[in-house]
Amino acid sequence: MRLIIVGCGDAFGSGGRFNTCFWLETAKTTLLVDCGATSPVALKTRNLDFDRVEGVVLSHLHGDHFGGLPFLLLEAQLLTRRKRPLTIAGPPGTRDRIMAALEVFFPGATANQWRFPLEIVEIVPGEPADILGHTVETTEVVHRSGAPSTAVRITDGARSFAYSGDTEWTDALVQVAAGADLFVVECYAYQGRFPGHLSWETIEARLPQLRARRIMVTHMSSLMLEHRHEVARAGLLVARDGEVIEF
Repeated sequence: MRLIIVGCGDAFGSGGRFNTCFWLETAKTTLLVDCGATSPVALKTRNLDFDRVEGVVLSHLHGDHFGGLPFLLLEAQLLTRRKRPLTIAGPPGTRDRIMAALEVFFPGATANQWRFPLEIVEIVPGEPADILGHTVETTEVVHRSGAPSTAVRITDGARSFAYSGDTEWTDALVQVAAGADLFVVECYAYQGRFPGHLSWETIEARLPQLRARRIMVTHMSSLMLEHRHEVARAGLLVARDGEVIEF
């Protein structure tokens, strides 16, 4: 697998980072994992063509994780005239949330007859799904988003990518990370408890339980960015926009 970090920022662009969006090249195809509101600009900044993407996997339905999709869908419809099928997979409620966002941003857009085959799949947490030949497993985590928020694990038959999504600590992350070739974990806060999010203090204490081959922290607040060197000293990767990781 090859991961390009299109964006690894929080909802507020702390540190000048784009919202969460991971470009994942697998043995099967190219996927996006999350697609935050700034993703259309971020993809163009990296010279990454959305037409190459066959699937989008969403961890949860907050704007900084799915809000770029209305713009990309309409660009594919109206400008690039996409022909390739596109599959979007996310938690229950994904179809309604995407359609609602389309209609709010561009009234009448949901009446489009899409010129490309568009499939929206809703994955029930705990029930593995086949998405474009990948096994995608999701686990509900602790983050309020008006629908289930999930951690995601994607396997292409050779390698596995795991991602916490946004969440407080939950013991479910131990199994999500177990044996993954790369586990990407949010680390919004530095110390203490922050509702719906993890802190470095919590992650550092739990590292012996997170048995992934490599671990990378992402989604850092401004304060956490000031302490990112502590993460590196602990032997973890620190996400940066534009970074490429092969595993």
